[in-house]
Amino acid sequence: MTDVVTDEFADDTSSPATVRFEVSGHQPADAARDLGRIHGGERWVARPVDGTFDYRYTALGDAEVTVRRSQMHGTLSGVTAVGHDYVVLWMSAGTAEVERTGERYTLPLEVPVLLPPDNEYALWTADYDQRVVHLDRAFVQRVAVARVGVGEHALRFDDRHVPDPEAARRWQSVLTMLARSLRVGGPESAAWQGAKTAAAEVFLEMFPPQVDHLPAVLGLPRNARLRAAVEYIHDHAAEPVTIAELSAASGLSVRSVQESFRRVFDVSPLTYLRHVRLDRVRAELLEADAQVGAVGDVARRWGFAHLGRFSASYAERFGEYPKQTLRR
Repeated sequence: MTDVVTDEFADDTSSPATVRFEVSGHQPADAARDLGRIHGGERWVARPVDGTFDYRYTALGDAEVTVRRSQMHGTLSGVTAVGHDYVVLWMSAGTAEVERTGERYTLPLEVPVLLPPDNEYALWTADYDQRVVHLDRAFVQRVAVARVGVGEHALRFDDRHVPDPEAARRWQSVLTMLARSLRVGGPESAAWQGAKTAAAEVFLEMFPPQVDHLPAVLGLPRNARLRAAVEYIHDHAAEPVTIAELSAASGLSVRSVQESFRRVFDVSPLTYLRHVRLDRVRAELLEADAQVGAVGDVARRWGFAHLGRFSASYAERFGEYPKQTLRR
């Protein structure tokens, strides 16, 4: 879910900006328009159930955290865009299904669920009541740096991770705390600021950031600059990465970057990048359902445009083809 409408409803006199809006109605076409703008993406369609239809979506908070409630008697489906927020959904009633990277699954009731943060996904819902919390990525990053010790690395999350019951109970408490602070003091209050931080902390407990374990040799003082280049690769593995960017990130010359990777890893920087991408693909395939198109979707997301060459590189690294991994 994206947050494409909040700027229109934001109070520009405070920082971060206050977010407060509501959309509601009884016409499927209006729901597809309003909720499609909120979720982003495309192909949003709403339909009545048993000849009746109504919807209501409310949001209150600020640009860093908003507490939302989405209700509908009817059905809604569409494809979301990748947004600027992490979105945690709590289904109190109804049904919802998500499909991403070829995998389709049902969202459980009364369990906090992280919607796919880094991929577009298809969504089908019917007769639902949802409590939704949007957490701005930069805000979560700041809390993670201060409280979890992840450094400045980009955060990655497993959206299929199921929080343990204790973490889920803490999230329920956070929802209560957020609602109470908004009701009593509003988004400008100190209570709201504390509740926001607590929400980000519990979010990080429920969905621990995935951290790549770097080779121990990078802990040696003489490899400090090389470590910066390696960390840049791990943080930006899904993006185009150039030697010039690694040079800027590490403070090494382009030639020294190449020589350092050869000296320590006996591969070029771009080969190291390919290995990281292959590792990320394998991790996703091990968790995905064996669905048609899943391998290609995952591979393309990690920068492999030519699937034939990707499959050969994958088999060379792991001793099996990606489809074999997917069927495990």
